Amino acid sequence: MSQHLTIGSRGSALALTQSQTVRDLLLGAHPNLQVGIEVIRTTGDATPGSLRDLGGAGLFTKEIETSLLNRRVDLAVHSLKDLPTEQHPDLELTAVPAREDVRDVLIAGRSLPELRTIDDLPEKALIGTGSRRRQAQLLSLRPDLRFVEIRGNLDTRIGRASAGECDAVVLAAAGMHRLGWRDRIGAYIAPEQLLPAPGQAALGLQMRRDEPLRSLLGAVDDPTAHAAVRAERSLLRTLGGGCQAPIAAWGRLREGELLLDGLVGNEAGTRILRLQEIGSLERAEELGEQLGQRLLTGGAASLLDEVS
Repeated sequence: MSQHLTIGSRGSALALTQSQTVRDLLLGAHPNLQVGIEVIRTTGDATPGSLRDLGGAGLFTKEIETSLLNRRVDLAVHSLKDLPTEQHPDLELTAVPAREDVRDVLIAGRSLPELRTIDDLPEKALIGTGSRRRQAQLLSLRPDLRFVEIRGNLDTRIGRASAGECDAVVLAAAGMHRLGWRDRIGAYIAPEQLLPAPGQAALGLQMRRDEPLRSLLGAVDDPTAHAAVRAERSLLRTLGGGCQAPIAAWGRLREGELLLDGLVGNEAGTRILRLQEIGSLERAEELGEQLGQRLLTGGAASLLDEVS
């Protein structure tokens, strides 16, 4: 007897591509499973204006989570960096598939025919990004840079650079890769220069805790990626910051252990605090909390107060 599962997804090209990827992974593991995708419009998709002004937390996830709780859908596929660390008690982060490239990238506008590194940006280049995390770290490398806030789907943001509204835009490599747009990328920025957002490049598969089909997701879960993002999200939760704060984190496997970097900066990029912890995969959340506390005692509290 076949089972049916409905995925709740945002309607953007990237979100649908991600949901289709998860659908294909599930069908590969469970050939008799029937999987549908239902598009759900979120506040972030429906509301124009700055994400900073709108508050950030849950803008791209709340309506999908409500659909889960109402049993309209069985599984939510999120870009994990959009999912708040505090979830409804009846929901859980059930699985995290293998992670994409965590790096950020520069996409050149029409004024920059050649762009291979951040050093190729001209003096006082205008960069499109709405991320305080990206702005703080880029300014720490290039204090001359200027910024304009942009938002929207990837093609919209790239289009604004192509139209000459800015010299380049900064985007996540993962989205460009998933959409098959590698040829549009000008420069990859190493994590040593620009640490990613907590959960960046990872997909979060969220279900109800009482969902009978939960066990099916074990076949598509990547234990290393799942542990890494648990550590990153634990750090973010400890710092009390949301997706709009200048907070970065990156967990990865190194010689059998989980290596976790965490960073907090001010928006001007003049103060950057970056620390590291290492421990076992099994204690990922404890590792994130520990590094978060070290950052707070090392000065992150005052940096975050500046932003708030």
